[in-house]
Amino acid sequence: MRKVEGRLCEEFSPAYYGLCTVGGMLSAGTTHLAITPLDVLKVNMQVNPIKYNKMASGFSILWKEQGPSSLWRGWSGKLFGYGVQGGCRFGLYEYFKKLYSDVLKDHNRSTIFFLSSASAQVFADVALCPFEAVKVRVQTQPYFSKGLVDGFPKLYATEGLAGFYKGLFPLWGRNLPFSMIMFTTFEHSVDLIYHKVMQRRKEDCSRAQQLGVTCLAAYAAGAVGTVISNPADNIVSSLYNKKADNVMQAVRNIGLVNLFTRSLPVRITLVGPVVTLQWFFYDTIKVLCGLPSSGGLTRRLEEANLSA
Repeated sequence: MRKVEGRLCEEFSPAYYGLCTVGGMLSAGTTHLAITPLDVLKVNMQVNPIKYNKMASGFSILWKEQGPSSLWRGWSGKLFGYGVQGGCRFGLYEYFKKLYSDVLKDHNRSTIFFLSSASAQVFADVALCPFEAVKVRVQTQPYFSKGLVDGFPKLYATEGLAGFYKGLFPLWGRNLPFSMIMFTTFEHSVDLIYHKVMQRRKEDCSRAQQLGVTCLAAYAAGAVGTVISNPADNIVSSLYNKKADNVMQAVRNIGLVNLFTRSLPVRITLVGPVVTLQWFFYDTIKVLCGLPSSGGLTRRLEEANLSA
């Protein structure tokens, strides 16, 4: 693999995957921390839709009944849990995309994007699940615990190890479709913008232009992925708050239409900007290290394969 001047590390090297992992941790952890108040409202809307039926009134009720600090309940779970998930999601996605590109040379790009994002998300959710279990309880049960430090031992004492992974399958059900659609939409959006709108190769664009393309593609990817993953997101909140004992009971309790519509506006408000900021921060770290921005990696993968 040829060395490129000005780069902190070479693409597809161990250092590159490490950089992507760190970049994913920083971008995901900080952005999820920033939108903690929206996440608190979203979870409460899912668990108690009658009381918290609108965004404006929901914030007002939380503020009046539980104080302004309630809006930041579960912040540690957002920062550390989604930081770990983001590191696995982005770092492993880059790894699996190179792996599957080498193995599945005759398959189309969408297949590689789907498989790479799904493989990365499986591991990312296993890492996230314990943090999510504590976070949801902290946000919806004011007297459960203050955060991760006292929440982890309390959950283990009351429910054992199984309590941390009760929502793993619904979490996969939410995040696997979201991740597969999000990464694939992002990749194709990047190619579309460069080929049809910019009509220039990525290598011929400035850093600012590359990051602009990243933001446009990321917002489209986040919006599409949110709609797809909304039913499973409602099920996860229901299970963690013991509104149902299993997935089928949760579906019956919530109702088919509500699975798709409940908390969807707040999730779109939440997820779209978050995904955009994640990709922006992630790609900013990459370009500052002398690496190209994300998306449209097919040409670089082919070059790597030819020079290997």
